[in-house]
Amino acid sequence: MKICVNEKLKDIPYETMLFSLKNEIKEDADVIVYNGFIMKNDIKLKDGDCIVFIKKGEIPSEDEMEAQLMARHTPEVHNKIKKLSIGIAGLGGLGSNAAVSLARVGVGKLLLVDFDVVEPSNLNRQQYFIKHIGMKKIEALKEVISWCNPFVEVDTLDTFINKNNAVDIFKNVDIIIEAFDNPVSKAVLTNAVLTKMRDKKIICASGMAGYFSSNTIRTRKVNKNFYLVGDMENEAKPGVGLMAPRVSIAANHEANAVLRIIMNEE
Repeated sequence: MKICVNEKLKDIPYETMLFSLKNEIKEDADVIVYNGFIMKNDIKLKDGDCIVFIKKGEIPSEDEMEAQLMARHTPEVHNKIKKLSIGIAGLGGLGSNAAVSLARVGVGKLLLVDFDVVEPSNLNRQQYFIKHIGMKKIEALKEVISWCNPFVEVDTLDTFINKNNAVDIFKNVDIIIEAFDNPVSKAVLTNAVLTKMRDKKIICASGMAGYFSSNTIRTRKVNKNFYLVGDMENEAKPGVGLMAPRVSIAANHEANAVLRIIMNEE
């Protein structure tokens, strides 16, 4: 019978047990992913099974990394994700967190656009570290992404997005994530996409300040190309700041919206 081992087809005898195959393929494997699930018990394999053997602490090659992602996501999902090109406008709390989540799921390409540097007040909610203070956000985030998935293609652009350059910047991406702090910039980019880039989808966010209920943050499909994340109520203002939990929730709504769009679950 045929099974898939580390994303390669292999002929094995009927009645083969999982642990005996592990001893044959990768005896020192600590983790076994069987049809998308971590398996700790020995079982009899069946035709069409997909298995990945992983050694803890061993840095994977690009092929091994892809095999592991495919094992967790299923081939159908992963093959769509790895073809995606996502543009992220603004690399603050929303953009930096969304970018890292998309890198972790194995998105093919990220275009990171920002003009700012990392400063200490960013560290309460953004995907940066003390060592990044003073660095351009595009370079700091590119480094962070390389630490979790070095095989994602990352392009960066150090510029301020405005009505004159937005179309040219994002013309080659599939989906755009709006992740600005500035409401004027939010409006400028959204209007540019919806009026001049009708083949693109844009995911925006507003209303994730404070420590209000997590359950009020939602993703709404406004029209066929426009998605809006947030509670539509709690904006950042004096006395109501931006904090990591709700900002990260909203950022991951944006990242998850990308996946739902590509899987036609929008």
